[in-house]
Amino acid sequence: MHDRDRDGGDPAIARIRGRYPQYTRRRLAGFAERLQQKLHAGRVPVTSLALAGPTERISLEDALKLDYRPVPLGETLGPLWATYWVRVVAEVPQDWAGSRVDLYWDSRSEALLWLNGRSSQGLNPGRHIAPLVQSASGGETISFHVEVACNGLFGAFWSDPQAYALVACELRCFDPEATAFYFDYEVLRQLEADRDPTTKSRSYGAVGETAQPALDRTWAGRLLHDLNRICNITDPDDRATWPAARAILDGLLAARNGSITHEMSAIGHAHLDTAWLWPLAETRRKAQRSFSTAVALMERYPDFKFACSQAYQYAVIEQNDPDLFARIRAKAAAGQWIPVGGSWIEPDCNLPWGESICRQFLYGQRYFEQTFGARSSVFWNPDVFGYDAQLPQLMQSAGMSRFLTQKLSWNKFTSPPHHSFHWRGLDGSTVLAHFPPADTYNGSAQVAELRYHAANYKDADRSSDALYLFGYGDGGGGADETMLEMLQRARDLQGLPRIQIRSVDEFFDRLAISAPDLATIEGELYLEYHRGTYTTQAETKRLNRACEAGLQALEFVTTVAAVCRQPAPSAQEIEVLWRTLLVNQFHDIIPGSSIREVYERAEVELAGVAEEAGRRTQAVLATLCDPEDGNWTPVNTLGCARAEVASDPDGELRHIVAAPFAAGETTTTGDRVVVAADPVGFVLSNARLEARIDRSGLVRSLLHVATGRETFALPAARLLLLDDRPLDFEAWDIDPFALETAREVTGEVSCAVLSDGGLRGEVRFERGLGRTSRLAQVIRLDAGADHLEFETTVDWQERKTALKVMFPIACRASNATYETMFGATERPTHANTDADAAKYEVPGHRWADLAEPDFGVSLFSDCRHGYSAFGNQLALTLLRGSELPDPQADIGRHRMRYAIYPHHGDWRSADTVERALRFERPVLWTKGKPRAPLRRSLLTASPANVIVDTIKPAEDGDGWVVRLYESAGIRTPAALEFGVDIASVWMSNTLEDRIEALPTEDRGCRLALRPFQIATLRVFQA
Repeated sequence: MHDRDRDGGDPAIARIRGRYPQYTRRRLAGFAERLQQKLHAGRVPVTSLALAGPTERISLEDALKLDYRPVPLGETLGPLWATYWVRVVAEVPQDWAGSRVDLYWDSRSEALLWLNGRSSQGLNPGRHIAPLVQSASGGETISFHVEVACNGLFGAFWSDPQAYALVACELRCFDPEATAFYFDYEVLRQLEADRDPTTKSRSYGAVGETAQPALDRTWAGRLLHDLNRICNITDPDDRATWPAARAILDGLLAARNGSITHEMSAIGHAHLDTAWLWPLAETRRKAQRSFSTAVALMERYPDFKFACSQAYQYAVIEQNDPDLFARIRAKAAAGQWIPVGGSWIEPDCNLPWGESICRQFLYGQRYFEQTFGARSSVFWNPDVFGYDAQLPQLMQSAGMSRFLTQKLSWNKFTSPPHHSFHWRGLDGSTVLAHFPPADTYNGSAQVAELRYHAANYKDADRSSDALYLFGYGDGGGGADETMLEMLQRARDLQGLPRIQIRSVDEFFDRLAISAPDLATIEGELYLEYHRGTYTTQAETKRLNRACEAGLQALEFVTTVAAVCRQPAPSAQEIEVLWRTLLVNQFHDIIPGSSIREVYERAEVELAGVAEEAGRRTQAVLATLCDPEDGNWTPVNTLGCARAEVASDPDGELRHIVAAPFAAGETTTTGDRVVVAADPVGFVLSNARLEARIDRSGLVRSLLHVATGRETFALPAARLLLLDDRPLDFEAWDIDPFALETAREVTGEVSCAVLSDGGLRGEVRFERGLGRTSRLAQVIRLDAGADHLEFETTVDWQERKTALKVMFPIACRASNATYETMFGATERPTHANTDADAAKYEVPGHRWADLAEPDFGVSLFSDCRHGYSAFGNQLALTLLRGSELPDPQADIGRHRMRYAIYPHHGDWRSADTVERALRFERPVLWTKGKPRAPLRRSLLTASPANVIVDTIKPAEDGDGWVVRLYESAGIRTPAALEFGVDIASVWMSNTLEDRIEALPTEDRGCRLALRPFQIATLRVFQA
C-alpha cells in the first residue's frame, strides 16, 4: 500500500483523517448494511401459494390430505395457537444454475419447512432463510410445505398475536462471495466498535459490573483506518472493486493472539423450555423446528457441534418424527450432536423431593444409554432457580461428576464469586462446576459478547478455559448461519479470545487440568431472585406432593407383592406414571411461571397420576389382605413407626399403631384431649400441649408441658396480607419491599367447636380475607399429639397480594434450619451481610425449625414450600396472586395443612424429620385382615436418624431397591433388619448398578453412613 493511498491522496485531507471516529463508525455500519443486501441479490416470487387450516397439531401425512385453497401474500392468520399448512410451488430461474437456492419466509410466527417429505428447518421471526436446493439445475420446479404455528418464540408474549400473516414467501439466490465479504468485514467492524467498551454487566439485573479492557490502541487504529479505506475504494454494486477490499480484509484477519490468551470453548445450544409461555403440546413442534435446523446446519458446517439435553424431548421426537430422530442419532454418532444432561427434563431443583430427582436421573440416564450408547457425565441445567446442596451427591450417584448452570448470574444482592469451581454438597461429595461468563446461555456470537465473555471470567487467574453457549434459546431456535460465520472468523483474531467449537466433555476435560487450582463452594447455590416460585400455582405444587407420596406408596406395596409372588404393576407401568410427574417438575411448570394452558393440563395430569397410583395401590393391597375380614386396616408405607389418631374411610376416628413398612392396627390410648370454651376463647389440651386460642383465631399461648416452656413470644398464627407487586417477573418474584407492606388480617370472625375432646379436639374459624376471599381454618389437637395442627381452606380471589402465616417463637437463634431434599440446610435469621439479607424467602420441604440448644419449635407444612425467618419470627407463605403470565393464577379453592411442634432440644433430638414426614403423609387404609408379608415390617432401620425413603422393585426386575439417607448430619453406623430372608445386599447407585456386596447376617446388614449420605441398595431374596 502506497503512502499516498493511505493518506487519501491529499495532504490536506490527511490532516483530519481519524479526527471524526463517530462519523466513521456510522459509515462503517452503513457499508455493512449495503453488503448484507448482496447476500441474496437474486429474488423471484413463488409460482403458487395454497393454504389449509386452521387445524389441530397434525402430522405431515394428515396435512397432505387437507383441502388447500389459493391464497395471496398478506393473508392474515390466527388466532393464537392455531395451525395452518401452506403448500408452495416455485420455479427456479434458468440463470441460477449451479447456485444455492433459498426460501425467504415470513409469517410473523414460528413455522417449519417440510421438504421432500421430511422436517427440514425451523423458521421464525429472526430466522427467515432456509436452503431449498444446494446446487440448482436451473429451470426446475420446487414444491414443499410450511407448517405455520400461530405463536412467536415466546408464545403470545413479546409478539403481536394479531399480526400473524403470510407476509413474505419468495426464492432467493445465495451469493457465497458476497457472504464471505460481508462476514469478513462485519466481524472486524464489530471488533473496532467495541474498542472502548463501557463498564457494564450483560446479565439481567446483576449487581456486579465488569471492567472490560479497551482494544489495543494500535490495533484499533489500524482497524478504523483500513475499514474506512475499504469504504473509500469499494462499491458493493461493482464487483470489480471487491478484490482490493478482500486483500485488506485478509491482512486484518491474519492478526493473531499472543501465546497466552483466554480460551473459549464454544458449543451450539437451543435451550428449549419443555413448557413455559406455550402449552406442552407445542414443545414437540418447537423441538422439531430447533432440532431439524441444527441437523441442517451440520450438513453445511462440518465443525458445528450442538449440545442438547432433556431425554423427554428426544423421546417426543422419536415418537413423532422418526426420520428426524434417525438424523439426530447419525449426527451423534459422528460427534456433531452432543447429548448432555442425564435427566428426563431440566427439573426445578428446589421443589421436587430427592426421590424425584433420583428418577429424573434414573430415567434420563437409561434413555441416553439406550439411545446413544453412553451416559451423560454432565448435569446440564442452566436455567433453574437455585440448586439444593444434595445435588452434588445425587449427580455423583447417577454417574455425573460435572455440572453446568448459568442462572446464578441473575443474583440481585451479591455477585457469585466464581465461574469455575468445585461444588461440595452436604455429605462432602464434590463435582466440577461451571457457568458461562458470557452471563447467557443464548449467545449470539456478536463480537462485544465474545469480548465480554473473556473479560468477565472470574477465574482467569486459575484457568484460561471457559464455555460459551451460542444459539437462540428459551423458546428454542438454536444457532444460525450468522453465528457460525462470525465464529469461523473470530477463531484466533487479535483482540478476541481464542475460540474453538468443542464438545461439552472436551471443555470439561480441559477445565479439569486446572482443577487443583480452582476454589470450592460449599452447600446450596441459592439464587437471589425468583423467590415467588416457591409458592405460585399452589395447586400444582400440592398435586406434586400427592403424586410423590402416592408413587412411593405404590412401589412399596408392589415390592411386598413381589416378595410373596402376588400380581402387581410392572416397573414399566409405574415408570409411565413417574414420567408424567417428572415432566411436570420442569423448571417453568412446577415453579408456577407458565401460562394458564400449561396448568390446566398439569393439574389434570397430576390429579390423574395421584388417582391412578392410589387405585393401583388399593388393588395390590387387596391381594395382600383377607377379604373375609371387612374391617379397615391401617397400612404404614413409611420407614418410621406410627402411633396417632387417624380418620378411617368411614369417617370414624381411630387411634392406630403401625411398625415401619407394615400394616398396623387400631388400639386404645390413655391420653385424651380436653376442650374448654369461655367468652375469651378456647383451650385445647392433652398430656403434652396446652393451647389457648382467642376468638379471632390467634394462638395466645402454646405450653409445652414436659419442659414448662411457652412456645410463642407473642400471639401466633397471625395471618398477614402483603402487597405483592414485583418490579419484574411477576409470577417468579417476591420483592423485598413486599415485606414492608404486611398488614394483619382483620374483620369479623365466626368460630365454633367441632370436636369437643376425646381422641380429637377441634375449633373452626371462618372469616373474610382481603377484598373478596374467604378463609376457613380448623385448629386441631389429637390425643397423644406433640403438634398443634392448622387445617386451612381458602377461597382465594386476591390479585397482586400474598398471604403469609407468622409465628413469633420464644427462641433466639442466628440461624433457622429447613428441610431440603434428603437433608437440611441452615440459613440466617438476620441480615448482617448482603448474602444474608438476600435470604428473606427460602425454599423448604416438610419443616422449618428455630431452636435454642435446649428448646425449639418446628413448623410443619404438607404442601407449601416458601418459608422465612426474621429474628424470632418463623413464617410460611400460603398463597400469591400474580397475573403474569397467567391472569388466573391461584384463583379458586385451596386446602393446606401446617402445624407447630414445640420440642425439647434441637430438631435432631426432637425427631423433627420423622414427625414431619408422618404429618405430611397420612396413613393408608385397606379393607381386610393383612396376610403374613404385610403383618411385619418389610424393613426397619436404626438408629432413628437413618430414614428409609424408598422401597421399590428393581428396574431390571431382579430383586428390589432400598434408598435411605442419614438425616441429622451425624456420622452413623446403620443397622437394617429385613422382614424376609435375603440372599445378598449390594451397595448400588441411583442407576441401580451393583457396586459392592455388603456383609449380611441372618436377615440383617450393616453399613456406615457419612453425615447426610444417601445410600442406594440392591436387595436379593433367598
